[in-house]
Amino acid sequence: MSDAAPAERSAHPAVYLLLILPFGGTSGFLTVALTYQLKQGGVDDSAIAALVALSYLPHTWKVLWAPLVDSTLTRRRWYLLAAVVCAASLWGTGLAASPVNGLVAMGWLTTLVLLSNTAITFLAMSVESLMAAATPDNLKGRAAGWFQAGNLGGMGLGGGLCLWLMQSQQWSTGAAAALLAVLGLACSAGLLLVHEPPPAGRLPGVVANARALGAGLWALVRSRVGALAVLICFLPIGSGAAQNLWSVVAGDWQAGADTVALVNGALGGVVAAAGCLAGGWVCDRVDRRLAYCGFGLLLAGCAAGMALTPHTTAAFVFWTSLYAFIVGLLYAGYSAVVLEAIGRHAAATRYNLLASLSNMPIAYMTWFNGWLSERGGANQMLLGEAAAGLLGLLLFAAAASRRTTQPTQ
Repeated sequence: MSDAAPAERSAHPAVYLLLILPFGGTSGFLTVALTYQLKQGGVDDSAIAALVALSYLPHTWKVLWAPLVDSTLTRRRWYLLAAVVCAASLWGTGLAASPVNGLVAMGWLTTLVLLSNTAITFLAMSVESLMAAATPDNLKGRAAGWFQAGNLGGMGLGGGLCLWLMQSQQWSTGAAAALLAVLGLACSAGLLLVHEPPPAGRLPGVVANARALGAGLWALVRSRVGALAVLICFLPIGSGAAQNLWSVVAGDWQAGADTVALVNGALGGVVAAAGCLAGGWVCDRVDRRLAYCGFGLLLAGCAAGMALTPHTTAAFVFWTSLYAFIVGLLYAGYSAVVLEAIGRHAAATRYNLLASLSNMPIAYMTWFNGWLSERGGANQMLLGEAAAGLLGLLLFAAAASRRTTQPTQ
């Protein structure tokens, strides 16, 4: 019997953009609006950096509590519970960041940032599980594209809108956070548009569920589709790590701070979101792993082209925008590959296992790019990233070919 979601009950994939907006909004508020406000309030750079780094802690370990979403409550209930906790802690974060007698309550602020980021992982897991369970196979690429567009769009909303309200409209940090919290809660209306299938394979009892989840993860890794998805997570095919260093190398293209802010902010976000939608559309029409690899090849070509063409401000805007668009393609391609691999059982746990692994190439390629830039400049950094991407593609092609020609054990 097929486990495909009933087509007549399937919502338009755009609903996942709405449901995931609070996830991006929480990140954007912290990394753009809140950090700027703390800097203006006289908080040390090291303390701000530590706060941002600490916010990533729940996202690093979220796979440990993902089984709760798969084995208890419903996806809708997890979403609503997480949305309420995140909204309350987000508002509290804004209030704690407002100086009292010239001082910011960093202890309370740290606690609330951890709480909001932990809650938002549960929200994201419920959306990922819903998307895996309720989306027909022929729409999973587009669902992945809308999902990632909402993630990036939410970052622009949480960061850009709140910073504009605080700086141009003189809103307090607490008021801006309260508005973002209300908008996040309003996104819950998207749940009315999604049919939630019954949980597949859920067993009575925590121990029985834990054993079933463990067996399911082992089966995923042993399967051909699952093993290739895991391999994609490790390889530097499309990490997009260079965009973490645009501000470092911008001087080579005579690009000033405003230009860097443009390509890393509003313009980059819109272009990347467009890339997500385009990537999702492509992934529903060709083999999804092949599409992801094709997007990785485009990114390698973009990095090499940026290094080898004249270095002007206009060129910087063009190449970084093209880079952002291709990263959007890769975001959608990655999610489409993962959705195809994980199936519909234990979707939150399986998705977040692969999502945790996928952060590894971003981390090591960012370090590698910085090392190359320090020793050989921007051109060597970009050419090195392109070479690493091509090497990753060759390794993946070899593994895919080998697994195709050998029988499954």
